[in-house]
Amino acid sequence: MPKRIEFPFSDLIAGYVTQFNTSTDKFTVKTSDGREFEVGLTATTYAEIIRNLGEGYQDAGDMRAMLVPGRFVFAYGIFYPDGPDGEYLFDAKHIVFAGRAENQYVFEKPDWWVKQIEQLGDFYIESQFDYSKDHDIDYSEYRTNLTISGIKKAAGIQETDTISRLVYGFATAYMMTGKEIFLEAATKGTDYLRDHLRFQDKSEGICYWYHAVEIKEDGTEQKLFTSEFGDDYDAIPCYEQIYALAGPTQTFRITGDPRILDDIKGTINLFNRFFKDQTEKGGYYSHIDPITLSAHAEGLGRNKAKKNWNSVGDHAPAYLINLYLATGAEEYADMLEYTFDTITAHFPDYDESPFVQEKFFDDWSKDQTWGWQQNRAVVGHNLKIAWNLTRMYGLKPKQEYKDFAQKIGDMMPDAGCDRQRGGWWDVVERIVPEGQKYHRFAWHDRKAWWQQEQGILAYYIMEGVYGDKPEYLNYAREGTAFYNAWFLDTEEGGVYFNVLTSGIPYAMGTERGKGSHSMSGYHSFELCYLAAVYTNLLVMKEPMDFYFKPMPGGFPDNILRVAPDILPPGSVRIIEVWLNGESYNNYDADALTVTLPADRSEDLKIRVRIVPSSVHFSADLVEVVDGVAKIALEGNLDSKGLKYLQDVMASVKEQKATAIEFDMIQLEAISSEAVRYLIFTKQKLGSNFNITIIGAAGQVKDAIQNSEFNYAVTMK
Repeated sequence: MPKRIEFPFSDLIAGYVTQFNTSTDKFTVKTSDGREFEVGLTATTYAEIIRNLGEGYQDAGDMRAMLVPGRFVFAYGIFYPDGPDGEYLFDAKHIVFAGRAENQYVFEKPDWWVKQIEQLGDFYIESQFDYSKDHDIDYSEYRTNLTISGIKKAAGIQETDTISRLVYGFATAYMMTGKEIFLEAATKGTDYLRDHLRFQDKSEGICYWYHAVEIKEDGTEQKLFTSEFGDDYDAIPCYEQIYALAGPTQTFRITGDPRILDDIKGTINLFNRFFKDQTEKGGYYSHIDPITLSAHAEGLGRNKAKKNWNSVGDHAPAYLINLYLATGAEEYADMLEYTFDTITAHFPDYDESPFVQEKFFDDWSKDQTWGWQQNRAVVGHNLKIAWNLTRMYGLKPKQEYKDFAQKIGDMMPDAGCDRQRGGWWDVVERIVPEGQKYHRFAWHDRKAWWQQEQGILAYYIMEGVYGDKPEYLNYAREGTAFYNAWFLDTEEGGVYFNVLTSGIPYAMGTERGKGSHSMSGYHSFELCYLAAVYTNLLVMKEPMDFYFKPMPGGFPDNILRVAPDILPPGSVRIIEVWLNGESYNNYDADALTVTLPADRSEDLKIRVRIVPSSVHFSADLVEVVDGVAKIALEGNLDSKGLKYLQDVMASVKEQKATAIEFDMIQLEAISSEAVRYLIFTKQKLGSNFNITIIGAAGQVKDAIQNSEFNYAVTMK
């Protein structure tokens, strides 16, 4: 066996530029864990900027000028084993930059994730429903399996989980964009689940969900009550019932439909009566028998009286946090606390491994012989625990939640991250045998899209909430750069299921498609939503807009709760609300609630702008009609708020407006710097570009008149 590789091979290096040598045309990159590589440029090396879904190729231009110290890059190229003294030489063939500016990360732009989720929504609308003016959204046409290009496979299976996860995606896309087609898809999908896949047992006061329905060639349905998959065969797995609520709950946040809440309550009754261990041991069982609804039935085989990560930990992210956000009900806060206390009590296993223990017997002793899991770790589950513990810390700031989350945050980069190339591994052996250095991969060294999501969200929220470990922001950015550089299918749309360790898409078997038992519109949409929330509201201090469409009488007391996630108390507030496009003032800024009009017979479209508490100014491009851009300003326009107005002005230019109307009715104050900005902007736009100012009063009006800017504009 040769002691070194004696042939060229391709690979990826990710890291931070430390120097560029113009005489040798080589630069040095330091990886996340501090190793340095010298990278050569060749006559055929090309470079681009990370691009979003829906964007064309973004050429980097003069890549040598961009190779400045501190800039984060990916370099894909060839290792040659023919350097001096047996060293490897590495020539880059493809370079990807995280942004054009030296310290820029394009995915931290305020609208990056909004644009991405809209593209994802459009992809799944077209793929599942062939939507057009002549073709409506019809869930009888939905199929679980999609090819890599989004074409439905012939098999007529409709799984409850995958429909629900796609409904979650559509509902979330509506919350971020206000695009009506997404809400239509979410509400129709929720109705389809209720009409075709819901099983109500009114005598028991419970609701549960079929595993799937098979659509036959003659249009009739064959309902599949129990799971058809080997891990859960002929049982009712807890995680399927959990994820059946993901889409309807997110839709409920938008509409307040009481029928959805009834289904959610019935399913929670199922969890608490039949999945929950009512003894002092506590927790939730992973499976119950379909006939007796018992977790102790002999027919469950290896799943008899077992508990696992999914049966305890998946409640919070899939539906329970969103249900609490929509209702504010203490019973759901208590259930959240119960699940997180259970995780904190039983999942740490740091005397044995840097990874949590995931499967358990009835008494919480370790089950390290079950099926494929054995004594293996799913990297993403560890990251998911850190992310969700930190969310819960905003509601119940227990020190043990923070300590456990940061324990994971500190250990996972070395244990579960690819520190040379970027990205998070999949499944690894929990223990490194004596004489070995690395955790062995269970099957492969590929990287799954959903596990990248867990890492991105974990480190962004830990940076935003705790803020005491600066390396967390680096981990967040490195993981997000890897995801956006290599997982986005910018040709066909959607995201890839898996990529090779070097970022190249893996397109084999069940991992080839954009829809399967394992993949639907959940993790990629959830990533867009919460990455935007954490980066904008917690890290970059940017405002965000959210959309709701409450039905008449839906929410109790006509109170719409609009908190985007469980965030630290006092960290964000409402700055502006629009009702059917008109400014609306009946809201509690700090409580993050909107009081809806009581006398109404139609749905209302509510748009809410939420800002970090440190932000006191809002600029909104209301519309561009016949070339006239209408911009509403609210709050105190000082030097800190000026960047938000500049962002809006950039959008005005993109839409080629020929005039502007500034609505300053709600503008309380304006600084001299902001007035100078308006004067300079008017000069650059030209004498033929008309600016109208409406409603300026008090200090705002005085400042404009004192500058004599009023002579260059129309005042109303």
